[in-house]
Amino acid sequence: MKDTLVKAAAEGIRIYAATTTNLVGEAARRHDCYPVAAAALGRTMTGALLFAANLKNEEAITIKFDGGGALGKVVADAVPEGFVRGYVENPHVNLPLNQFGKIDVAGGVGRGGILTVTRFTGLKENSGGSVEITSGEIAEDLINYLYISEQTPSSIGLGVLVNPDLSIEAAGGFFLQPLPGVTDEILDKLENTLTKIKSVTEFITSGLDARGMIEKILEGFEVKILSETDLSFRCKCSRKRVEETLASLSKSDLQNLIDDGKAEVCCQFCGEKYLFDRPELEEIAKSR
Repeated sequence: MKDTLVKAAAEGIRIYAATTTNLVGEAARRHDCYPVAAAALGRTMTGALLFAANLKNEEAITIKFDGGGALGKVVADAVPEGFVRGYVENPHVNLPLNQFGKIDVAGGVGRGGILTVTRFTGLKENSGGSVEITSGEIAEDLINYLYISEQTPSSIGLGVLVNPDLSIEAAGGFFLQPLPGVTDEILDKLENTLTKIKSVTEFITSGLDARGMIEKILEGFEVKILSETDLSFRCKCSRKRVEETLASLSKSDLQNLIDDGKAEVCCQFCGEKYLFDRPELEEIAKSR
């Protein structure tokens, strides 16, 4: 099943759903994530893609959880074109299962820290806000953020299923929001429907894609599919950008690297390593 995000509308409700198994798998592999880190990062990346689906082209969104837990910061960047990247500060965290026998994402993220959402619009001033992390389960905190910062009631479901060999069996999510003017009758019908839905990972492992999830979640509603976007893990880093960063170093710091005879720069977001030998470093120093 390929990674896709589908946008739809139904009787005064908008809903986005995404399958992200492959891109979460790539991120977990690149960062060598243990299960808690893979689940937290995968949920955050999927959430970022769902938030970015409402942006204009050329805009971007960053979601950062800094809850004070063992994982440290969990960060994801996404754009409406369907690209996402992310990292977890401490990917090698082992925690026992929680009281429900599930991966303890909340324990890894922590509670009481700050969730920050930043929307990059290309203008001088970016928009967004921050709220206290009260759950640590990712989806609940994103719902809380929308309610507090935008006074918008929403329903968000996120899930990542990690195999014993640390590969990703399933990942995805959905974002649902009533539109202004929706009737109380529809809201009551929606509330009744949401109490019956399965977890996101159960949907995906049963064979449902993003479109199938929407139809299952809004079973009994008249659903209109609006668009479908392919998703992928993609980082903005490049050798040229790293060269520009090295060129911005002080003369003494750059000379120290030249004296060492080499430099290795690792991208925090994707784990890509860029190696530079002495002649390349000397050329960068000249370009300053």
